[in-house]
Amino acid sequence: MPESTTTAPLVIGVSLKMYFSHARTLEWAAAVAATAREHPAVQSGAVELFVIPTFPSLVPVHRILAEADAPVLLGAQDLAWADEGAFTGEVSGHELAEIGVDLVEIAHAERRSLFHETDDEIAGKVHAAFRNHLRPLICVGETTRASDGDTSTAVAEVTAQLDRYLATATAAGAIGPVIVAYEPVWAIGAPAPAPDEHIVAVLAGLEAHLRERPDLGGSTAIYGGSAGPGLLTRGQGRIGGLFLGRFAHDPAAITAILDEALALQRSAA
Repeated sequence: MPESTTTAPLVIGVSLKMYFSHARTLEWAAAVAATAREHPAVQSGAVELFVIPTFPSLVPVHRILAEADAPVLLGAQDLAWADEGAFTGEVSGHELAEIGVDLVEIAHAERRSLFHETDDEIAGKVHAAFRNHLRPLICVGETTRASDGDTSTAVAEVTAQLDRYLATATAAGAIGPVIVAYEPVWAIGAPAPAPDEHIVAVLAGLEAHLRERPDLGGSTAIYGGSAGPGLLTRGQGRIGGLFLGRFAHDPAAITAILDEALALQRSAA
């Protein structure tokens, strides 16, 4: 059995978006599963690792993770707000749960900008995730970069976003732990992440907001938006995890992040 840790695990995850072919996705998943099965950061519980492939890959990736006995959570990139019905092209939370999905990404900036998802639609999706016992991975982030040193505006914007996205589930009393991925829109796809102190301050604001809501107990806030190596170390324990993108297309890069997370956790012990 893995050794338990006394501190909350760092949450590390990767979304493949639509970059890989099906064959490459399965090769990547097998490599990540092999790493997770052996890496002490994952085995000790210091890191909670998740992967989010495309819809067609969910079933085979679930099989790969299970056959490797890899402690990796499986996520989906979206879900419908309805659980069944005449919704051509949509995928329900009920079906995602049925095939073994653990969490679902909701409200990514690309979904909001490219597919014009509204706050009400996002809130419906969050409710659907809770209804089907899927952990929502809720993306928030301000669109405009504030002047240096001004994080209060960003904190106010992202916490307001979070509350709007949780509104339907809150009203229904169907709510629980979430992962909040802070991704400032201006940093997504950029050569470098947002400034370290900005990330730390906004994550602290989100964490404080989560603590004010007992119905969200067990929730955590992590950083995305050109996240990469060194950020956890520079954050000195003040960053709860990373939501990785293209940096993690090479499985070796995930190993490097896990090495960094393990070193950070050991130094804090």
